[in-house]
Amino acid sequence: MTANSPMLEIRGLIKSFGALRATDQVDLDVREGETHAIIGPNGAGKTTLLGQLSGTLRPDAGAIRFAGEDITRLAAPARSHRGIARSFQITSVYRDFTVLENVALAVQAHAGHSFRFWRAADEVPELAQPAQRVLEEVGLTARSGVLAARLSHGEQRQLEIAMVLATRPKLLLLDEPAAGAGAEETQRLIRFLGGLKRRHTMVLVEHDMDAVFTLADRVHVVLDQ
Repeated sequence: MTANSPMLEIRGLIKSFGALRATDQVDLDVREGETHAIIGPNGAGKTTLLGQLSGTLRPDAGAIRFAGEDITRLAAPARSHRGIARSFQITSVYRDFTVLENVALAVQAHAGHSFRFWRAADEVPELAQPAQRVLEEVGLTARSGVLAARLSHGEQRQLEIAMVLATRPKLLLLDEPAAGAGAEETQRLIRFLGGLKRRHTMVLVEHDMDAVFTLADRVHVVLDQ
């Protein structure tokens, strides 16, 4: 990857499900430090596109390059270790664990090893210390001992993104982070994500136009198929 090359390059991406073509010859570039929004109606293939970028779906045709490497055929774990991380439309946190335990487990999962001990994850320095640094970055330090189930919807979305950041990604794929949030929580999420701009490269799929126009450096419109 040269100094002027995009971090992410997509060329001619196609994905079909039977007779339905979910992505049709998609071309897209995302530069380092950019927040690039993808908008369009439900069913236009936005989440399918994120699935192909994260590796949970394999394209039928086309190419994906990340940091100068062709990753089109790489599985999701290999992409994660190269620095691509994704959040989902539906919040996926461990509701019976504390905020700190959730992030500590994300640290452990990314490390790819198993600590052999009979202690909670948040009591292990190798896990707790990087987890605490992430919580400080996202502004959840004061909530570290709270069970995830007791967080507001917006705080749970922040926690999910904190778990993504614990994998030390180069590229964040955010799938409708404001989904299900009320107006006040949406504004808090916008401010939260605004604090991540420039420090993290982001591809943002979002229906909330306030979030899109506040956060995005560029917008890519996906039309219904």
